[in-house]
Amino acid sequence: MDHGYQNTGRTHFGTTPQQLVTHSFCDRASPVSPVTNIGSYTSFVQHVKDDKNMNSLQRKAQVKLNAMPWFHGKISREMAEDLLTPKENGLFLVRESTNYPGDYTLCVCYIGKVEHYRVKYKDNQLTIDDEEFFENLSQLVEHYQKDADGLCTQLTKSLPKKGKQEFCIDTKSFIDAGWVIQEQELQLNETIGKGEFGDVLLGVYRGEKVAVKMLKDSSVEAQKFLTEALLMTSLRHENLVELLGLVLNEKHLLLVTEYMGKGSLVEYLRSRGRLHVTKKDQINFAVDTCSGMEYLEFRKVVHRDLAARNVLISEAGVAKVADFGLAREENYIVDAGKLPIKWTAPEALRQGVFSNKSDMWSFGVLLWEIYSFGRVPYSRIPLIDVVKHVEKGYRMEAPECCPPEIYEIMRQAWDLLPERRPTFKDVKTKLAQLKVVTIN
Repeated sequence: MDHGYQNTGRTHFGTTPQQLVTHSFCDRASPVSPVTNIGSYTSFVQHVKDDKNMNSLQRKAQVKLNAMPWFHGKISREMAEDLLTPKENGLFLVRESTNYPGDYTLCVCYIGKVEHYRVKYKDNQLTIDDEEFFENLSQLVEHYQKDADGLCTQLTKSLPKKGKQEFCIDTKSFIDAGWVIQEQELQLNETIGKGEFGDVLLGVYRGEKVAVKMLKDSSVEAQKFLTEALLMTSLRHENLVELLGLVLNEKHLLLVTEYMGKGSLVEYLRSRGRLHVTKKDQINFAVDTCSGMEYLEFRKVVHRDLAARNVLISEAGVAKVADFGLAREENYIVDAGKLPIKWTAPEALRQGVFSNKSDMWSFGVLLWEIYSFGRVPYSRIPLIDVVKHVEKGYRMEAPECCPPEIYEIMRQAWDLLPERRPTFKDVKTKLAQLKVVTIN
């Protein structure tokens, strides 16, 4: 690994090339995970070209989400007709197509019956009649709410889905919120790493070094790519890697972040070892990381992939949490198929239940990495047996020369009962106290 950013493109969810909505951003009451719907990448690029007010983009705001209460996901034709009762003219919902995977179906009530319109994914856009094309489902629905335009009737009333509801991103929101960087402002240099979606490059933006994650494929992979960018627009903390903006053109999408010159924490620890990494360095890395996580805890955001490989070190030696590709709002349930087993809490692996308390479990493993100078956790236990051993009470021993107070924090973080694990706020207080009395 030449640069710690190289693994920050990992995402958990699979997406077929046609899918525009795969998962959901939720309100705080719904324990589900959010993923973006960016719709047409080509249309997004055109928005950038057409925007006449790019100089006004010095301001930056959180990218907003559009609610889709009418989207019911994978339900059958028969179920849709049962739900649309009483069949008032204009009552509608949208579902995933059962006959054409990757497409959608608009179901509309008219004269006591339900009409089903196929919503096709064509040339990276959505259309019903091959005449009107839309960037995403929200735009399509809004159009037919204003005018029937060939449908049996105008959409007048949506049937909200019960439970978790879906959201999408209007991609122009990235422009309106001030996050788009003009390509000529960015100089791209050598490759410093690789991620799931493409290369990570060293760049120069406004005279400063930056890290540039490149998505070469302009297909719907951009959905997952922008999940990280979307969340990062809402997060600001000195111990989180900062998003600077996005660049778009017909060939690729670029995500630009601050450059962390000393790479990932795990490589920093392994390459320098005991001869160069002092006790003061270790406690500083612990405090920095905990501070970033305390902020995420306060914002009710769960990282889900906290590990030394996903913490980056600046030229000034400051540790910052990176890799928000898996981060989501707190308390939700997902498939745990591709999660990092050695760093993930048992309840997250077994039930797919994530929270700030599962992040605390991961932080305990990260502390162990710091004080073992980057060793691999559970190195003597086969990967498939780790969870079984942990659930039976096995815990890693304290690394050599690890302060007992630090190891006690690890043990508390590894409590099998999530509610008994400490908060990041409490742990930060303890670590700050230890920092004061730690000498090289």
